[in-house]
This record gives sequence, structure tokens and C-alpha cells, in this order.
Amino acid sequence: MADSERLPVAWRISSYSASGGSNCVEAGPVLDGSGRVAVRHSKNPGGPVIVFTRAEWEAFLAGVRNGEFDFQA
Repeated sequence: MADSERLPVAWRISSYSASGGSNCVEAGPVLDGSGRVAVRHSKNPGGPVIVFTRAEWEAFLAGVRNGEFDFQA
């Protein structure tokens, strides 16, 4: 059984997602009171899930807001 089938998660997809969300990342809170956040690829909703602590997720969001992940190829 894939992680996404075991975890109760309120999945959300970005409103910026193109093609109806078929090529995007989904994230959401794990609904177990732990404060954790799960992330998965929307093309494979039954596949692997990465789970972050609330502190890890907040650090990531702070980096996004500060432009740390604005990679220009």
C-alpha cells in the first residue's frame, strides 16, 4: 500500500497549476493532529509521499517567500 493510501491528508493543489493539475505538486496537512505536512506528485496520487514536520514546512515556505528557490535555467 502506498503512503498516500495510509495517511489521512487534506490534499491541495495550487491554483497556478496548469493542465488541470496533472503536472503539479500537491500538499496538505496530515489529519492526525501532528502538524505534519505531506507532499506528493499529482500525476501519481497513489505513489510516494514525502512528509515534513511543521518546522521543516515553515522553513521551506520562508525560503520560497524569500526567493531562495527562484532558479533560472
